[in-house]
Amino acid sequence: MASKRVLVTGGAGFIGSHLCERLLDEGHDVLCMDNLFTGQRRNIEHLLGHERFEFERHDVNEPFVVEADRIFHLACPASPVHYQRNPVRTVRTCVQGTMHALEAAREVGARLFIASTSEVYGDPAVHPQTEDYWGHVNPIGVRACYDEGKRCAEALAISYATQYGVQVRIARIFNTYGPRMHENDGRVVSNFIVQALRGEPLTLYGDGRQTRSFCYVDDLVEAAVRFMEADTDATPMNLGNPQESTIERIARAIKDLSNSRSETVLRPLPQDDPTRRCPDISRAGELLGWEPKTGLEEGLLRTIEDFARRLSLPEGALDTHDELEGMPHAGV
Repeated sequence: MASKRVLVTGGAGFIGSHLCERLLDEGHDVLCMDNLFTGQRRNIEHLLGHERFEFERHDVNEPFVVEADRIFHLACPASPVHYQRNPVRTVRTCVQGTMHALEAAREVGARLFIASTSEVYGDPAVHPQTEDYWGHVNPIGVRACYDEGKRCAEALAISYATQYGVQVRIARIFNTYGPRMHENDGRVVSNFIVQALRGEPLTLYGDGRQTRSFCYVDDLVEAAVRFMEADTDATPMNLGNPQESTIERIARAIKDLSNSRSETVLRPLPQDDPTRRCPDISRAGELLGWEPKTGLEEGLLRTIEDFARRLSLPEGALDTHDELEGMPHAGV
């Protein structure tokens, strides 16, 4: 796309920081907005001196006005460890934060990309999940603050599109991994890598045969950029990798790739944790000409190397063991 002014909310987060890089590489002016609740300044530190990059510390739960042609709205805690820590704040961010993003887009006529999630499908009765599946979600469970918050965010986006003509792109993002994942976010890949590098037991919840599909972050960002610029109103759209893997297989791969001697231990499956999760990406393939390119082993190796660099910091600098212990691995 031609050079534009682009706002990325949650731009100091895992996916957001990679997206900011990509947009700068394409010649755009990028405003990164983040309250650093789960985002990290170190994710964007290398961008702070760039002439086309700005950082604004702001909470999307407070209104904002910005001059922008495009808005990527990614701001929200996305892992169970973070979104369950303060469920009221999570619901507010999903609902109120999204409304503020929609109002900002409406004010300046910007196109808005909404980062929704595969969690809207809950523990699915349909497999793989297609965009026309309405989901199987517990509205009062421990994950409801995020699951139902994102479902409401989708409803808000569609309502603004219908009533006010705001151009919206709703992306249902499935499990994504790669460099800059938060060390203590409790997700499958980050949990296993931290534990493997430290020689700690790899904690599998349930029997390890539940499945997820894992998309490398560069592939996800490619899909997001294409979706934003696509001349289509086909929304929502699944974005993820349709290659399904068991949790046990992921643990074994990470152990082998990191040359770890860690053993695996089984823990009870957390409440409402889905047993299968895999996207049907036919719509993205047809309309965006997109499919993931990065193989699981290649992506895991890059991610392990990134974690190994960070975990080589002085003792205690990344002390995540206490927070990781007993936390379920799930999330986008």
